[in-house]
Amino acid sequence: MVEMKEMSFSNKSLTDLKKSYDEALQDKSFLNLVKRLELSSSDAMKITSKLQDTIRECQHCEHCSGLYMCKNAFKGHVRIPEKKMGSVIFSYAPCKYQKKFEKIVKEKEKKANLNMYARMKDIDVSGDKKRIDVIKWIDQYFDQYDFSETSKGLYLHGNFGCGKTFLISALFHELEIIKHATICIAYYPEILRELKDDWETFESKMKFYQKVDLLFLDDIGAERVTEWGRDEVLGTILQYRMEHKLPTFFSSNMSIKELENHLAGIGPMKDPIKARRIVERIKQLAIEKELISENRRN
Repeated sequence: MVEMKEMSFSNKSLTDLKKSYDEALQDKSFLNLVKRLELSSSDAMKITSKLQDTIRECQHCEHCSGLYMCKNAFKGHVRIPEKKMGSVIFSYAPCKYQKKFEKIVKEKEKKANLNMYARMKDIDVSGDKKRIDVIKWIDQYFDQYDFSETSKGLYLHGNFGCGKTFLISALFHELEIIKHATICIAYYPEILRELKDDWETFESKMKFYQKVDLLFLDDIGAERVTEWGRDEVLGTILQYRMEHKLPTFFSSNMSIKELENHLAGIGPMKDPIKARRIVERIKQLAIEKELISENRRN
């Protein structure tokens, strides 16, 4: 929670302040907030506009369905007033969507740290037999990998925490170290965010994703679908890699069919035909395998 001490009010005349305060009192929410904070009229009068901002931000939150809709000054946060030692302190508290986002980021950071050093020797081949088919495929892919030959990648989907990212990351690191392949392991929603936030490097990053020897798009389907992300970014990367027969790997909580429905979008931007085109490129680039297993993050 970020705290912000109450600043001195502007040079409005006392008459103007009282007029603004009296008008604000007509709002039941404002009146209730003043009562809750146990403010005297003279104290409340000095911070009328800030109290009104708090009410406005709380109202935004009531009608919000996600961070992308946030209208508050500090995205994902709402300004909350508290009375401490006789003074009103305004603090920024994260909303439920911000808390969920922060939790996801922490999970991704933990997963990234784990997968950063993944090697095939670290793959657990005992216990859960549901993983054996995928592990055998990965082992065979490593043995047969050759720059001069065309090979399809893998679209690996399954339940949360079953080790999809770890298995593919281990294969990639092994190919990088032993067979000197150039690799890219990228959390797909983060690719979209970085490309959108830095237009100066957009072209160079896109060329890298298109041309790298081995590309792994992790957690595809976790992103919010936009026409730009689907058609200009994902479609462009996959089209180039398909034309040049470059191995491409994917992990997802969705099957390819479920991904197609996701990529179609909703509302005015819904376009099942463009989603189908993306999926056909994925099918050209990778074979689909399912991994339903225990949550290994526990």
